[in-house]
Amino acid sequence: GRPFPRSPLTATREYVEVIRQVLARQAPVELAGRFHSHPYDGPDATGLGKPLKPITHPLRASLPVLLGAEGPKNIAQTVEIADGWLPLYWSPLRTDVYGASLAGLRDGFMIAPMARAHVCDDVAEGLWPVKAMLGFYIGGMGHAARNFHADLMARMGFEEEARRIQELFLQGRKEEAVRAVPDAFADEISLIGPRARIAERLELWRTGPVTDLLVTAPDPHTLRVLAELNG
Repeated sequence: GRPFPRSPLTATREYVEVIRQVLARQAPVELAGRFHSHPYDGPDATGLGKPLKPITHPLRASLPVLLGAEGPKNIAQTVEIADGWLPLYWSPLRTDVYGASLAGLRDGFMIAPMARAHVCDDVAEGLWPVKAMLGFYIGGMGHAARNFHADLMARMGFEEEARRIQELFLQGRKEEAVRAVPDAFADEISLIGPRARIAERLELWRTGPVTDLLVTAPDPHTLRVLAELNG
């Protein structure tokens, strides 16, 4: 229901500036931005608006701002203006995919990918929910000619597979689209299998620039195992 900005980098930068002003609460929020104006002064404005200071007192004025960014330029800007980055897909085996975008990485910057974890004996079965998620995001999110998730998978070395998933999903062959997701890709971005296998793969995540891991897990046992491995 909103127009997609032709300059998404500028829109994001302005948005972050507004959030930082709100959190600081040191003065009324003012921004004469291209996409965000406070107070609003657009063509249908009343002219009565005035800068306002938030009533709510944040628990932390220095609350970190983390952005979910996928495109190379968006990631590079995130490193510049935010306190952390939330990667959608992170493979510890393909960190070079983000190399140029992370060139300006500074101390204290958080990299917090989300990964599904599941302690189980059957790796293929454990990967099925990951493949189902990927099949939907890569096949069904966006448009056939404009799907940021599919573009990311392509940059990670699976371009042919990404386009095949899109093709199947858009034809209504959703189960086939899920089956077309390569096990290798689903496995790289998750922590699935017996405890010993997860422990071994967790070490790969520790060797790179990741600072935090946001885990989704289907059961308390998996969370307990991860807590013990991270102890």
